[in-house]
Amino acid sequence: MKLHDERRDYEQGQLRRNQLPQNPFELFADWFTQAQAQANSPDPTAFTLATVGADGQPHQRIVLLKQVDATGFVFFTNYTSQKGQDLAHNPLASVHFAWLGLERQVRIEGRVEKLDSTASENYFSSRPRGSQLGAHASEQSRTIESREQLEARYHQLNSDFAGKDIPKPEHWGGYRVVPSLFEFWQGGRYRLHDRFCYRCDNSLAATSPWRITRLQP
Repeated sequence: MKLHDERRDYEQGQLRRNQLPQNPFELFADWFTQAQAQANSPDPTAFTLATVGADGQPHQRIVLLKQVDATGFVFFTNYTSQKGQDLAHNPLASVHFAWLGLERQVRIEGRVEKLDSTASENYFSSRPRGSQLGAHASEQSRTIESREQLEARYHQLNSDFAGKDIPKPEHWGGYRVVPSLFEFWQGGRYRLHDRFCYRCDNSLAATSPWRITRLQP
């Protein structure tokens, strides 16, 4: 594979200090709205979640953003999965949104906390029935012999819960990433990208001042 000539310049936009709001959640909301409106951006809620295991090995995967407000970024998963095990050991994570059609990236770092059971149950009850069954059927991140075995478990559960409400599994629920750092990246000409970092040293990020610095590309 010859990739030396796979390149293009980034010319869609720029980011300047006088354009930045004092609160990074405002800029995120603006960029997210633009990503939602872009025709060739099918999954604007998708982000990479990076965690670190007890052995120091980093792990990454794509998850979907299900809520964002001044308290942080919410996603749902199986608590016994690899990510759940990592977060039980080290409740810190890095989040990365890549809206490449807009030549933009957002990196977020912070501590991770579990949602309370009521919030998790409310979201679970709003999911399509097939997704609810899938949460019961999959022992996420564990090995399985075949696709057929997984689907057989799903169909058995579908039969078991016929005509009944499906309860949230005990091992399934939500997490909130509470940011202490945001980095906004806007592609620039000549690889001179615009990068601004927001840092907050207080755990109450929603009400604390954020320090803004420009980073070299």
